[in-house]
Amino acid sequence: MTTDKVKISKFLSLVLRHKPETIDLVLDENGWADTELLIQGVQKANYSIDIDILKDIVKSNNKQRFKFNQDFSKIRANQGHSVNVDLKLEQKSPPEILFHGTATKNIDSIKQHGLLKQSRHHVHLSSDKETAKNVGMRHGNPIVLEIQSGKMNAEGIDFYLSENGVWLTENVDVKYIKFEL
Repeated sequence: MTTDKVKISKFLSLVLRHKPETIDLVLDENGWADTELLIQGVQKANYSIDIDILKDIVKSNNKQRFKFNQDFSKIRANQGHSVNVDLKLEQKSPPEILFHGTATKNIDSIKQHGLLKQSRHHVHLSSDKETAKNVGMRHGNPIVLEIQSGKMNAEGIDFYLSENGVWLTENVDVKYIKFEL
């Protein structure tokens, strides 16, 4: 993606996951927004965008953060919301091990409290170390934690798989986290 498209993508993440009111946008109960109203709002925020640019951003986003409905009239973020939406996620059985990327500055808190969803709907977990490391790098000096997801699931903790391959769960207790990889 070009720099402009990266900036637009980040703005779309803000609007579709956290602050739709930034552009006077309303998300429905499942997180969907009217595509045309989104484009108009993003344009008013001084970004150069049209339906073709939006389609390209959705298609080329390496994390597949966004999704259109079949006729492109609606768009939403796949996960990561702090606003109240129901993505209609189906419960899934996770692999035995998943990974969580964070910054080393967060380790003391994680050792004390585990992984907490904070203002989001879920804790985000990756199926591979590299993806988790990349997530951690966004927050500072990265560290990858190994999560005993199979054991968690066997003990009754629910997991969901977003449409873009991110594993989601409510929280991760310290007893399920391996800190030394």
